[in-house]
Amino acid sequence: MARVALGVWLMACLLAPARATTLERLSLDEMIVKSTAIIRGRVLSSQAISHNNLVYTHFKVQVLERWKGPNEAVADVAVPGGKAGKLRQSYAGAPELTEGGEYLLFLWTGRSGLTQVIGFSQGAMTLAKDGKGDLVVTRAASRELMLDPRTGQPVADAAVLMRLREMSDRIARTLAQGARQ
Repeated sequence: MARVALGVWLMACLLAPARATTLERLSLDEMIVKSTAIIRGRVLSSQAISHNNLVYTHFKVQVLERWKGPNEAVADVAVPGGKAGKLRQSYAGAPELTEGGEYLLFLWTGRSGLTQVIGFSQGAMTLAKDGKGDLVVTRAASRELMLDPRTGQPVADAAVLMRLREMSDRIARTLAQGARQ
């Protein structure tokens, strides 16, 4: 009887969907360099679509400011997860964007043409005004497991809190340094 219970438990473990996500920890400078586009934008709308049995929620983002990437007024940003028909999927660590929300997005477009947020939630930062009326970029530290890409060891993520003008200067400096190398 114990063998049967153990067998049932093992089968349940093997068939259960994995809930954890392991992310490669990216520094701000790495995201700036590796991104194919960096924009400040406002989410206009969203729609979940199934791509080969994987659900992506596509966000139409009005581009308010651009530091890197193609010159377009609206970006189509795909985030893994969502509900398309009867198919519902979710991914731990995927960024959560809301219609009307304003974000600083570090984007990456792959060979498939699909544009996604680089580093999952690491590359999606919320914009809000502080007490002085200045725009501030924020992102909570991810609770997902992150690994240092050089050592493969687990590392803690850090929250981001910076004025937009400071972030803009950092992006410009990092891009200029990359152009000189």
